Amino acid sequence: MTDLRTPVRTGAAHRLAALVEDALGVPLPVRLRAWDGSETGPSGTPVVVLRSRRALRRLLWQPGELGLAQAYITGELDVEGDLAEGLRTVWAAGRERGAHAPRLTLADRARAVGEAARLGAIGPRPPVPASQARLRGSRHTKARDRAAISHHYDLSNDFYRLLLDDTMAYSCGYWTAEDMDPADAQRAKLELICRKLGLTAGSRLLDIGCGWGSLTLYAAERHKARVTAVTLAREQAAYVREQVRQRGLEDRVEVVCQDYRDITGSGYDAVSTIEMGEHVGDEEYPAFAAALHRMVRPEGRVLVQQMSRGANAPGGGAFIEAYIAPDMHMRPLGDTVALLEAAGLEVRSTESMREHYVRTVAAWHQTLERRWDEVVALVGTETARVWRLYLVGGALAFEEGRMGVDQILSVRPDRKGASGLDLSEAADWYRDLV
Repeated sequence: MTDLRTPVRTGAAHRLAALVEDALGVPLPVRLRAWDGSETGPSGTPVVVLRSRRALRRLLWQPGELGLAQAYITGELDVEGDLAEGLRTVWAAGRERGAHAPRLTLADRARAVGEAARLGAIGPRPPVPASQARLRGSRHTKARDRAAISHHYDLSNDFYRLLLDDTMAYSCGYWTAEDMDPADAQRAKLELICRKLGLTAGSRLLDIGCGWGSLTLYAAERHKARVTAVTLAREQAAYVREQVRQRGLEDRVEVVCQDYRDITGSGYDAVSTIEMGEHVGDEEYPAFAAALHRMVRPEGRVLVQQMSRGANAPGGGAFIEAYIAPDMHMRPLGDTVALLEAAGLEVRSTESMREHYVRTVAAWHQTLERRWDEVVALVGTETARVWRLYLVGGALAFEEGRMGVDQILSVRPDRKGASGLDLSEAADWYRDLV
């Protein structure tokens, strides 16, 4: 019987591999399998599977990270084996290429388009996946910020219940042991924040970007603080209000659904903002820092836990901005410290938690895979694949130092320069966290 399959050396995978190697200037770092069954590349590596010509068409219309992400999200491109190892291998090849990558000439580009035409990949632009954010108006207007926050945080409280542990903390935990339970790591983080803020019974805490209330509820229950919790996400506000009611904390917690720019209160003993500053924007951050200074009383404390990026690192990238956190902005830690100090806050402590986030995100990813069928039933396959790519890629970004996360403790000195800090208290911050 005649074998009618595409010849091994002329299959789509081999023709595409040649183009990739010309672009990278290095051998193909992963194995590649195309829609016609042809396969090439090093064995023992993750296998990138192009299930459809449409994946190639996406890359022609949207070259780079976003086109690859769209193809993965839609299932037109997949990875067999360890997705994290696949991404790690491709990024390593990109770093190896560096500044010595070959420059593609017009002839090279024409050859690539011609090859795509011969493979049947030329055609109209594929539709953008439904899960991609669609925001209107100028960046960081109140209306656009509300839409950006809603895109991510109003996905579904039920979804976040599936993904997170019982603290419902959606931020970096604090891991004090290798075999620590993720919920205990979150409680350790919450206790550390409360200690750094010096909370005692009756302390007035303003929690800006309170999420699902993990810090708000912990501070009110464990430290008897009086908390004003602020969020832009309606789903979050509804969840926190219900938790306040169930726990009988109505006399200690007020939940407000509003923009931080609309907060009029001041004189708080402490202000916290946990992984919310990334959403403020670059041009708006000086005003945000000034608002933190205005809201806290003299000798009061402000704790900012915030993601950062390396000075020459890409940070979140096009995929995260398009599908996860639209309009987010990260900067190097030193730049944020300078902005806080320019607003009149005195930075007293910074602590990198980068490796802690590797473990935190890994725990969320393990939960996602373990509960995959439940997640798909709730939000659909496309959104589930968005989150798989986000969590795997995010963990690698922290692992490789392209992204970081830091706790920044500052104070508002009084007119005489007094900080209100007890010089010896820092020694107790880390004692018996869990």
